[in-house]
Amino acid sequence: MTATKAYAAQSASSGLSPFTLDRRDLRPDDVAIEIDYCGVCHTDIHFAENDWGFSVYPVVPGHEIIGRVTAVGDKVSQYKAGDRVGVGCMVDSCRHCSACESGLEQYCFEGMTGTYNGEDRRDGSITYGGYSDKVVVSERFVLRIPDKLDPAAAAPLLCAGITTYSPLRHYGVKAGDKVGVLGMGGLGHMGVKFAKALGAEVTIFTRSEAKVAEARQQGADHVIISSDEKQMEAATEQFDFLLDTIPVQHDLNPYLNCLRFDGKHIVVGQIDTIEPPVHTGSLIMKRRVLAGSIIGGIPETQEVLDFCAEHDISCDVEMINMQDINTAYERMKKGDVKYRFVIDMQSLKAEA
Repeated sequence: MTATKAYAAQSASSGLSPFTLDRRDLRPDDVAIEIDYCGVCHTDIHFAENDWGFSVYPVVPGHEIIGRVTAVGDKVSQYKAGDRVGVGCMVDSCRHCSACESGLEQYCFEGMTGTYNGEDRRDGSITYGGYSDKVVVSERFVLRIPDKLDPAAAAPLLCAGITTYSPLRHYGVKAGDKVGVLGMGGLGHMGVKFAKALGAEVTIFTRSEAKVAEARQQGADHVIISSDEKQMEAATEQFDFLLDTIPVQHDLNPYLNCLRFDGKHIVVGQIDTIEPPVHTGSLIMKRRVLAGSIIGGIPETQEVLDFCAEHDISCDVEMINMQDINTAYERMKKGDVKYRFVIDMQSLKAEA
């Protein structure tokens, strides 16, 4: 066992504070990683504050991990000490169901093992995430970080990046398609970048006039103010695909009417009941699809990293020290970040 510095929430109201945990000794297929950077996802807040009702304390969040390999188990073949690697939202799955065998471990029939707040399939221990200076992960769930990528800006690609890339690829977004991105936070701004790189004509939907210039800076071809009835009416049946990154309850009906026949509205941001209800006539009469998507499997996560290196895509990040995480959480709740916080883990390693 290896003593490891970390930050953890001890209860739903405690905030995060210094914590020491033990990382396991290497199993034959394990990779030991010294963490350099860890992105901060809104899911981290949900788990730290038990918003979904199943957090197991203490919670050490963090599933956007970038670091260097320090040691490998004797059956590891893909990595060696010194390699720059990443770990995303999961660290294991059953590995034998049809989803896992298809490289879709996020849809494992037995449930994927989360990077934190999951249950280790071999010893039953609770997993601890990347708000720490070290982590040990099975080789199968480790990603190679292309040299061309800035490692700090690459961290959010392991969650925000793959969450938006996967549905665009799965539903076949291509050159000439008209894609609308709903919301312009950590997920939305990545959705714009990916859709543009795939050759689509991209429109951002936002409620704020103040974000028009910002949206264009992110690469959007057009901006629609979703609270403007005339603009929404003009958008009727104009889009092939809507990527919905809005994280809170919102009315889907006006957006569905913006889709052409066979259009697809993919929800990746809201994990909640749909209120108000969707009028199914808008689906039936135009053969529209309303669907959801969560992250991507390990092969596709490696694909998005390589895609970003090829197309010079990175996440817009603001660097913080580990000691500022509680302030960062409060700012995230207010939407005060452009567009993703990333923790410099040197700050944790230097902590007395």
